[in-house]
Amino acid sequence: MEVHMTSALIGRPFLKMNGAGNEITILDLRGSGLAIEPAEARAIARHSATAFDQLMVLFDPQTPGTDAFMRIFNTDGSESSACGNGTRCVSWYLLEGQVRDQLILETAAGRLDARRDGPLTFTIDMGRPRFGWQDIPLSRPVASIDSVDFSFETSNGMTLTHPACVNMGNPHAIFFVEDVEAYALDVNGPLLEHNSLFPERANISLVHVVDRHHLIQKVWERGAGLTLACGSGACAAAIAAARKGLAERKVRISLPGGDLMIEWRASDDHVLMTGPVALEHRGTLDAELFRTLA
Repeated sequence: MEVHMTSALIGRPFLKMNGAGNEITILDLRGSGLAIEPAEARAIARHSATAFDQLMVLFDPQTPGTDAFMRIFNTDGSESSACGNGTRCVSWYLLEGQVRDQLILETAAGRLDARRDGPLTFTIDMGRPRFGWQDIPLSRPVASIDSVDFSFETSNGMTLTHPACVNMGNPHAIFFVEDVEAYALDVNGPLLEHNSLFPERANISLVHVVDRHHLIQKVWERGAGLTLACGSGACAAAIAAARKGLAERKVRISLPGGDLMIEWRASDDHVLMTGPVALEHRGTLDAELFRTLA
């Protein structure tokens, strides 16, 4: 059914960026008093000029001393509490033309410290991971969060089993495999995302350990699908590999869109993610985007 609405977002400027290939659109609503509805986010996602894996919407700070509060929308209009690649892009936007190299952002998951390391390279402190089965969350208690008693037969006759699970601002399940391309993740990703084990759905990762300093990863993102990169997913993969004794606490993660450096800092348990950003184009939201909202 078509629903005709007028959006107050018409004419608002946007930036289209990417972080290691992860498609990001930034919408700055600070000082406007405007809000955004899931239907509006879906409408923005449908247009080629504004299409995104994640939409980063900036609002006035909620806590003194922070630079902005972010809401993060997936392509299906659902919200995420964390997006590391998008946070790097937002950091580039907010620090553009400024002398300072650091800022503090907030999301529903908490505070994120950002640092500019170079013109197009940023490090985000993604905070501490959570490992309780209720925190991820899972639908049932498990004996080991590093090797969950779970098995899934894929559509192409393969088996994925015993994932490691971690909450890195959102739920992640990581399957360690020999070949990340062998499991038809485009077909099986949505089935795993919506599996009853994950009451709030989950980001699904396939990870191959090249050596103790290098991992290869492919991700099906909750609410977005196959993406070229997933920052929180890379953090989750690094943590899971370290906990299983497969890798060091500082590793390079190779995703289809590029590499990210992840360090799980022993001193305070925080996870640092370093990677690139790129500006694709700027524009304004056209009325045609919102002609039919559903």
